Amino acid sequence: MMNSILKYFPNITAEQQDRFAALYELYKDWNSKINVISRKDIDNLYEHHVLHSLAIAKAIRFRPGTKVLDFGTGGGFPGIPLAIMFPETEFKLIDGTGKKILVASEVSKAIGLENCKAEHLRGENEKGKYDFIVSRAVMPLPDLIKIVRKNVAAKGINSMANGIFCLKGGDLTHETQPFKNIVETTEISTWFEEEWFKEKHLIYVPL
Repeated sequence: MMNSILKYFPNITAEQQDRFAALYELYKDWNSKINVISRKDIDNLYEHHVLHSLAIAKAIRFRPGTKVLDFGTGGGFPGIPLAIMFPETEFKLIDGTGKKILVASEVSKAIGLENCKAEHLRGENEKGKYDFIVSRAVMPLPDLIKIVRKNVAAKGINSMANGIFCLKGGDLTHETQPFKNIVETTEISTWFEEEWFKEKHLIYVPL
C-alpha cells in the first residue's frame, strides 16, 4: 500500500515513510469506532485518501514557515499527509464535527506530528491568518471562498500567491465560473496514473 506513495515521492525520508506506513492501522482502528472513511474504502486508504491529499504536494512545495489551514478536515485529509510531507510547515486542521477532529488529533499524536494541530471549530469562527487554505470537497467553491477569504494572509513566502487549494471531482464549470480569470484547474491524472484519479481535479485560486 505504501508503494503508491514511494512511486510518486521516492525521496521521502525514513521518518516520513514510517509515518505514512503507520496510517493504515491507525485509521483502520479509529474507523471501527468513529466512521471517518467509508468502511468499504478503508483498504484504499493510501490511494483514495493519502495520495489524493498529496496531489497538493505536486502543485507546490511549501517553504519552511508556511502556515496552512485545512478547512473541513474530517479525519485529517488533506492535512495529515501534507504535514508529514512538509515537516517545516505549520498546519491547523479544523472541522465542525468533534468526533472527526478527535480522530485527526489522535492520529497526528500517534505518529508524532509536531507541526499539526487539530481543533473542533467551524470555519466561520476561525480567526487566524494563513498562507494557504486546503480543502477536500467540503462545499461549493464560491461558498468556501466566502468563508475563508478573511483567513488568507496578504503577503506570502512561497513561489505561488497565497490562496486556496481545493481537491474536487466531476464537472467544475459552474463552481469555477465566478473566478474564471484567476482559477487554475489541474487534472490530478497529470501526476498520478491510477484509474481512480480520472476526473479528479486540483483547483488553485489566488486570493
